[in-house]
Amino acid sequence: QEQLVESGGGLVQPGGSLNLSCRASGFTFVHYSMYWFRVSQERGRELVASISNTLDARYLESVKGRFTIARNNARATVTLRMTNLKPEDTAVYRCARRHIYSYDYDLWGQGTQVTVSS
Repeated sequence: QEQLVESGGGLVQPGGSLNLSCRASGFTFVHYSMYWFRVSQERGRELVASISNTLDARYLESVKGRFTIARNNARATVTLRMTNLKPEDTAVYRCARRHIYSYDYDLWGQGTQVTVSS
C-alpha cells in the first residue's frame, strides 16, 4: 500500500522550532519529487517547500531562510526543519509526492497540525 505519514507537529511559541517528518512506503521513493504544503483558513493551501529527486530545493518566499527541506532516499523520508516560527505559520502541514514525469500530486499524507502561539 502506497502511503505518506507525517509526524512532528505541535504547539510552539513564536521564535521556536519544529521538525516535521514524512515517511513514505509502498513505492519507489527516488522516482518522485516531494512537497510540503500547508492549509490554513487565512491563506488556503500554500506550497511551502519542494525537493526534487536530484535534491533541488525550492521555498515559499515567506519561509526562505527559516525552513529547510531535506530528503533521505535510503530511509524514504522527507523532512521540514522549521525555525523562527511565526504565528502566521500556523496551519496543517501535509506532504505530497509527484512523479518526475507527471504534473499531478497523486498521493498525500494525512497532515500534521502546527500551531505557533504564545
